[in-house]
Amino acid sequence: MDKVFVFDTTLRDGEQAPGIALNAKEKLEIAEQLARLEVDVIEAGFPITSVGDFEAVKQIAENVKGPQIAALARAVDIDIDRAWEAISSARDPRIHVFLSTSDIHRKYMLEATEEEIVAQAVAGVKRAKGYTNNVEFSPQDATRTDADFLCEVVRASIEAGATTVNIPDTVGYTLPHEFEELLSYLYEKVPQLHDVILSVHCHNDLGLAVANSLSAVRVGARQVETAVNGIGERAGNCSLEEVVMALKTRRDLVWVDVTVNTREIARTSRLVSLLTGYPVQPNKAVVGANAVAHESGIHQHGVLQDRMTYEIMDATEIGYEGGQIVLGKHSGRHAFSAELEKMGYELSKDELQRAFERFKELADRKIQISDSDIEAIIADEMRTSGDTWELVDLTLVGGTTVEPRATARVKTPDGEVVQESASGDGMIDAACGAIVRATGVDARLLSFSVGAVTAGTEALGDVTVQVDVEGDRFTGRGVSTDVVEASARAFLNAINRATRVGRRERATDAPGP
Repeated sequence: MDKVFVFDTTLRDGEQAPGIALNAKEKLEIAEQLARLEVDVIEAGFPITSVGDFEAVKQIAENVKGPQIAALARAVDIDIDRAWEAISSARDPRIHVFLSTSDIHRKYMLEATEEEIVAQAVAGVKRAKGYTNNVEFSPQDATRTDADFLCEVVRASIEAGATTVNIPDTVGYTLPHEFEELLSYLYEKVPQLHDVILSVHCHNDLGLAVANSLSAVRVGARQVETAVNGIGERAGNCSLEEVVMALKTRRDLVWVDVTVNTREIARTSRLVSLLTGYPVQPNKAVVGANAVAHESGIHQHGVLQDRMTYEIMDATEIGYEGGQIVLGKHSGRHAFSAELEKMGYELSKDELQRAFERFKELADRKIQISDSDIEAIIADEMRTSGDTWELVDLTLVGGTTVEPRATARVKTPDGEVVQESASGDGMIDAACGAIVRATGVDARLLSFSVGAVTAGTEALGDVTVQVDVEGDRFTGRGVSTDVVEASARAFLNAINRATRVGRRERATDAPGP
């Protein structure tokens, strides 16, 4: 049975989703979880884009063991050199070179002829090959490229030394049968393609990323490029959990294997959701809250008799055991630390202390604490670790007949504590107003949603916001048993992401495949 390699681009293409701005520590934590998930390749980032992205990719290359570590680069010498500098310490590094090939991209973005494109692709692959034998090439916007010219570029890239050729559906334009025909045509016209790995990178603009990826596997693709929870540019990427479970569940039809540790899927999904601030909709396939829930009486009866009546996947195989950790308000730091170690978290002394203090506060308010509660606390601490602004205290006054008013005490980047107050239409509006005054950042709340980490009236409130700062959109997330406090934390988290991005010195706006 052939193996299909799972290439994860959550940290590169996934982070390009509007409002996401992960710091190096958050990226490293996600990369370590992807290693536990046992993906084959982690695309750690696009090193040329900023100093911060370069440092994050370098840390991942130095610390994460197991998967291949890839870095993206345009077919430009400076990009390729920078990519290699970032990943050279990895056990199995890969340089992923890309170049646009469609008529519309060549005309309006590159202003280059077909001959110039082929020459640049060959030069890029050869330069990457000078650093490592593990080179991937992507003709960006391949599905809108003339098929014969695409064959020419693919043939030239293989002859130049590419060991993986990726065919991206960059704008999510193609349909499954059409994609199969294109890939079959490539195999027919470029015999050398049989000697390398054919990969596909499908976007979800028409909701077909997973379907297109599965169709590609049917005709010979042996690598699929994915993102956890399907996050990414515009409508996102091919969802890792969906394509993996489709290949696992319907192995009888596709007759291929994937070696992903599916028991880590649910936890990986939660971690990415918590750190990016992008919630998973309840009806999301595989990892949504309703994916393994049954409300219909007929369905419930059937599942009670035999799970297979209405469930095609075993929830435990995806990691939905959902056990309770045996910790409470009398538990000590040693027990708390040991439990975190079992869950796979490695925290510094200061981070552990802050997380333990949050845990003790929660233990005073909740009788039972679940692993999901702990994951939410840890993710919240990761989001706020090293932040520019830190919420020290929030005091609220209000009622049905009293104007809501909030006083926020915020620690500045210099360590000074600033106190400001504001009134608002409600408690949350007042809290956000006080934070705006304290930070001096002109942030405007665009969207607000609140959910619960677990069930019950004492559950942690999980608030996600999107905030406009100087015309750019940033996502923030915060958790607390108090919804107003969670909202304030989420709002300040979005401001910190905006500040963090403002400090980046970006060298290119090229989005990648």
